[in-house]
Amino acid sequence: MAYIYESYDVVVVGAGHAGCEAALACARLSLNTLVLTISMDSIALMPCNPNIGGTSKGHLVREIDALGGEMGKNIDKTYIQSKMLNISKGPAVHSLRAQADKQEYSRTMRKVLENTNNLTLKQAEVVEILAEDHKVVGIKTYSGAIYPCKAVILCTGTYLKARCVYGDVSNYTGPNGLQAANYLTDSLKSLGIEMYRFKTGTPARIDKRSIDFSKMEEQFGDEDIVPFSFTNTAEDIKKEQVSCWLTYTNEETHRIINENIDRSPLYCGDIKGTGPRYCPSIEDKVVKFADKNRHQVFIEPEGNYTNEMYVGGMSSSLPEDVQYQMYRSVAGLENAKIIRNAYAIEYDCINPMQLKPTLEFKNVEGLFSGGQFNGSSGYEEAAAQGLMAGINASMKLLGKEQVVLDRSEAYIGVLIDDLVTKETREPYRMMTSRAEYRLILRQDNADLRLSKIGHRVGLIDNERYEKLMEKEVQMEEEIKRLENTLIGANAEVQALLEQYGSNILKTGTTLAELIRRPELTYEMLAPMDKDRVELPKSVIEQVNIYIKYEGYIQRQMRQVDQFKKMEGKLIPEDLDYTQVPSLRIEAKQKLNQIRPRSVGQASRISGVSPADISVLLVYLEHFKHSKNN
Repeated sequence: MAYIYESYDVVVVGAGHAGCEAALACARLSLNTLVLTISMDSIALMPCNPNIGGTSKGHLVREIDALGGEMGKNIDKTYIQSKMLNISKGPAVHSLRAQADKQEYSRTMRKVLENTNNLTLKQAEVVEILAEDHKVVGIKTYSGAIYPCKAVILCTGTYLKARCVYGDVSNYTGPNGLQAANYLTDSLKSLGIEMYRFKTGTPARIDKRSIDFSKMEEQFGDEDIVPFSFTNTAEDIKKEQVSCWLTYTNEETHRIINENIDRSPLYCGDIKGTGPRYCPSIEDKVVKFADKNRHQVFIEPEGNYTNEMYVGGMSSSLPEDVQYQMYRSVAGLENAKIIRNAYAIEYDCINPMQLKPTLEFKNVEGLFSGGQFNGSSGYEEAAAQGLMAGINASMKLLGKEQVVLDRSEAYIGVLIDDLVTKETREPYRMMTSRAEYRLILRQDNADLRLSKIGHRVGLIDNERYEKLMEKEVQMEEEIKRLENTLIGANAEVQALLEQYGSNILKTGTTLAELIRRPELTYEMLAPMDKDRVELPKSVIEQVNIYIKYEGYIQRQMRQVDQFKKMEGKLIPEDLDYTQVPSLRIEAKQKLNQIRPRSVGQASRISGVSPADISVLLVYLEHFKHSKNN
């Protein structure tokens, strides 16, 4: 029997990383928001790796923060080790990564949600999306409660019809043994939504007291901490850090796996879902990379107040007895005691090409979605989508312009464009190589790229916005000063250049020209810069990068200009591609299915050729003239 309860502006289904960001965005924009989670213990849960950030994922977290999201602030409060990756390479691929105290991360995020105005949390399983004339009007829970609403954001993670598997053990539960959501899939199918079946997995957790760390390489955090949130400084968040540890699989490990591969659900056919290409199980690594005699294994603490250690790099669905043999063959794990077995998890998700770039479903107005439900993987990808779904649901209800970040503006733009445009037949993972304009999409300038948008939307307050404006002015003035500050070839200057292994001057030059030398930096030249003023570290970083890479940045900006032209050529929403003469049949089918918003997006659709784009451009020009006349 159904009962109608109070109505809300927005209902968010799920309280994982996507759900938290979606709910906070809506509530902070003054919309009455209800979050329904299958378990209050799953709020901001980290069921797999105990870290936030990493290669390209660190970019996403800083972009979330720049737009007014919460993930960066939360990990700054709860990290136990912080490290900047790829520092031997250029700034485009520098990526911040932090180990988290899992329980503290979840508790701290829950506290934020519970104390946010306009936001209500409730434990309940959503079983049905209620729609009339292809428009959302509410949701129904397992208990029969109906909550009328104007928009729904689906952030179900890996819970839909979830099944956890290792060996011949199969449990119909969500991650960490939490209850699965077994009914919502059927409701979505009844709305005409196409579903996929994906799979991911997690390694075992091992008792710290059973590990011999003397056989492993200790991995320390950075001495100079870089916060994820632009609202923090290193001094704000500096703390004593814990160590991680590196060890390796070996030929004995691989022998054990190969001899038992027929007992793996992945290889005996028990698991039907498609797994992630870029985060494979140890079985996949051993089989697909048979030429390698070892693989890295990172032993990472799950928190300050637990002995559980995460065995990074050894995700598996092998039987329990094989897991013991396999893990104990690794140096330092000879006496390992498993606290939680490794397992694979299958779950239902959607074909994300059913979504608009705003993350609203094309065929159900007011229904938005984000996170692993959209066919992605990773906490950071989920949070980014949740934030954008929350922003766009809010903008829609408030009658304001929605936000679509393009590929030249943000990694978030690349992520969402890939999901809604390209066929995703496996869990999608963000990588720096996916971004065409990564030199200008650095993690260090995310605030300069996106905080104006966050302010326009209403998630960045005036005080933070004014500080950003001041930072921009300081950067511009300092770059101009350095370009115009002449340095003579005197003895003091020559001695400093020789000290840093840099060629001495034959004639005078500017400070900017010296900074452009690969071996020199803004800070190194301080002794010869008599007019230098004290500037924040963040400003100095931007000045140094801009001057050093100015030529490359300008070249990429010209490429962006060309990209923007194609993105600016919008396509009418109701265009029937079957009526466009000379388009190939495959192109007509793909274009009618995806319904791209611009010629630029159309050009990235698999199956649409450059010749098809030329035909489309001619047709649109003819269409525009016909309409005007």
